[in-house]
Amino acid sequence: MAGQSAGIVAATPDALQLRVLAGAENFSVAPALLGARTRERLNAIYGFARLVDTLGDELAADRLAALDWLEADLDRVYGGSPEHPAMARLAPVARELSLPREPFVRLIDANRLDQSVHDYGTFDELAAYCDLSANPVGELVLHVFGAATPENVALSDQVCTALQLVEHWQDVGEDARSGRIYLPREDRERFQVSDDELLATHTSDALRALLAFEVDRASSLMDDGARLVGRLHGRARAAVAAYVGGGRAALAALRLGGYHVLPDAPKATKGARLRHTIATFGAGR
Repeated sequence: MAGQSAGIVAATPDALQLRVLAGAENFSVAPALLGARTRERLNAIYGFARLVDTLGDELAADRLAALDWLEADLDRVYGGSPEHPAMARLAPVARELSLPREPFVRLIDANRLDQSVHDYGTFDELAAYCDLSANPVGELVLHVFGAATPENVALSDQVCTALQLVEHWQDVGEDARSGRIYLPREDRERFQVSDDELLATHTSDALRALLAFEVDRASSLMDDGARLVGRLHGRARAAVAAYVGGGRAALAALRLGGYHVLPDAPKATKGARLRHTIATFGAGR
């Protein structure tokens, strides 16, 4: 299957373009204050996450087969010679830091789930999806900083789940147009929000009430997980404060915008993200 998957990925024109782009891009998402070595390690992890999302969301071929191929290439990261450039960049980082394989597999599994599940019945189901799609990144970041204790990972999971939820609340219309709904069905029924309302050009009062509920839920998770900031020091503390601050700024923007997410949600400014990051860093939560 792995060889077949590699053939599918290489043979499809759109996929070939994605391979080139993923191999060439630097994924420069780590802030300069972290130092070159730490940025290189984080960018290798983010590069993997970007690649797996690209194969799971954009590939014009058999996505499940491509994801199987990617998991086989992940095996080569830990013992062999990875084929994809992004995986080759990841290999020395994974080996040097003894990064666990399981979080990477969960990211792949999230994209496998995306191929068949496009609507979540309950919040618990959605949170379980976030445990695959978002939480592994936070765990791997903690490994980079040498701070992946069970207590820290548990707090990181809350932060990462909250960040994923915020993204879903911002992208309600875009997701619905692509055939995906992340607002739990039980909540849509409770607030009497129809699926058609998610495709509208304006945000109904019922949808705004639902989003206010969901934003409060994400905010509570973020605040609980933000205790992680106070458990960290130096660059690790600054990095996690930036993640939390960015999430809090996005939540604040949704509130200030009255939860009008259709057709496009209000987004936080750079200044707002900086202010929330500084406040989070200083308070240690």
